[in-house]
Amino acid sequence: MQGIQFLVDRQGRKTAVVIDLEEHSELWEDIYDAWLARSREDEPRELLEDVKQRLLEQGKLSD
Repeated sequence: MQGIQFLVDRQGRKTAVVIDLEEHSELWEDIYDAWLARSREDEPRELLEDVKQRLLEQGKLSD
């Protein structure tokens, strides 16, 4: 694939990738979004209704 290069170790195993961001910025955004979501998977969750209620109380959301 043009604009993507793999770095390999002495055994020929792929160890890293270089992405041309001008050519593949959307691909990088997808990779970054997936990494970010995975890095947050153990964070506590909030119910959507609780968030909406808090935003309503703070005046940051209208009915």
